[in-house]
Amino acid sequence: MNESLRDRQDQPQEPGILVGVRLSGDKDAWPMDAALEELEDLATTAGVFVRARVTQRLNRRDPATLVGSGKVIEIKTLASDVGAEVVLFDRELSPRQQRNLERELDLKVLDRTALILDIFAQHTRSREGMLQVELALMEYRLPRLTRMWTHLARQAGGRAGGGVGVRGPGETQLEIDKREIGRRIAFVREQIKGLKEQRRGSRKQRRSSGLPIVALVGYTNAGKSTLLNRLTGADAYAANQLFATLDPTTRRMSLPGGRVCLLTDTVGFIQNLPTQLVAAFSATLEELEEVDLLLHVIDVTHPDAIRQAETVEGVLASLGLGETPVLAVANKADRLALDDSPEAVALADMGRNNLALLLEVYPGIEPVSARDGAGLEALLTAIEKQMESLLVERHLLLPFAEGGLMARLRSHAVVLEEAFEPAGMRIRVKVPRYLLGELRPYEVESTVADPPADTAREA
Repeated sequence: MNESLRDRQDQPQEPGILVGVRLSGDKDAWPMDAALEELEDLATTAGVFVRARVTQRLNRRDPATLVGSGKVIEIKTLASDVGAEVVLFDRELSPRQQRNLERELDLKVLDRTALILDIFAQHTRSREGMLQVELALMEYRLPRLTRMWTHLARQAGGRAGGGVGVRGPGETQLEIDKREIGRRIAFVREQIKGLKEQRRGSRKQRRSSGLPIVALVGYTNAGKSTLLNRLTGADAYAANQLFATLDPTTRRMSLPGGRVCLLTDTVGFIQNLPTQLVAAFSATLEELEEVDLLLHVIDVTHPDAIRQAETVEGVLASLGLGETPVLAVANKADRLALDDSPEAVALADMGRNNLALLLEVYPGIEPVSARDGAGLEALLTAIEKQMESLLVERHLLLPFAEGGLMARLRSHAVVLEEAFEPAGMRIRVKVPRYLLGELRPYEVESTVADPPADTAREA
């Protein structure tokens, strides 16, 4: 487990155990140990102190409990031995499986989706982010409401789940709750729709400024927020924990040649992102729709750095961003230096091996340390080169009345040649693609004016 995550926790912690499950049909699944390491980091971030782990390999899932009755007995015995109060599964449970497990274990049972939603609820700060998380929580909990009303059956003397004389009150209360949650879901969706329109307007305003936009993406806890702070002088919250940043943050960043661009931090990605969480990500993922360049930040010292990078690439492709230019950044490179401790030597060896493997996939990867600033000048130069490569050369004849457009070109493009003519300013310029539509009416074949007709006859 990541010890710094455990050291970070100052809140009361619930003792818990982890349950890892692998099905024989699972393809491209992470190794069990790696998946449980990540689940333990998630649990620690949420306030759970992990006391034990249980693993199970199955040919097929048990429809009632996922793991089968024998494994349920083993989990119950272990939970009693270690004093666990919560059981965390590394894969999604159906409402029926969760109800059955809680009844059999007499403990709180959560799956990976519920755990991540809990972390989201703790960390999001913006109104839109809180509404998105509330919506995801309600949609997740709605089919699981029935287990909340088993106390009505016990009070009436019947068995939990129903019986003569107890079904009416429980079902009535359940239906009332479902209707209330349904109304709340509809209300929250309307609120989110309005906030999305506002955010779309903000993005349009940023784009109209003419500044190129760079977005930080990467696996959760790769160091994106720390890098944002280093590159822009911002004070965005950064911590060594999963999903420390959920709300998008945008700041101005100066490049070595004097140009300015906007740098946006986004939420970290994670493997097997559940469907319910995609909507909760949308407040920050929408910021990626119109970016010019993605900085893919990779924790080069993580044991699963390669898998994490592949996960991020997969999420980007699923969002339709597979064609957006990407510059890879190998963060935490300061840990590649050797010292006397065996732990540091092992970490450095692993980091250098990861970097060699990453170089095969990302030949232009930039090693940096967001913590101490090493390599940032080279990174900024690489960003500037990428920005220049995204510019498109055009020949224009701008009427003198378009002084405002000319001023924008001088600020946000590269003017290569210019000459005055009676009809206006003839220029050769490199411009960002998003300006092409605005410039199309003024495009001409060449920056060199045709010679006057009588001069041509003399020749």
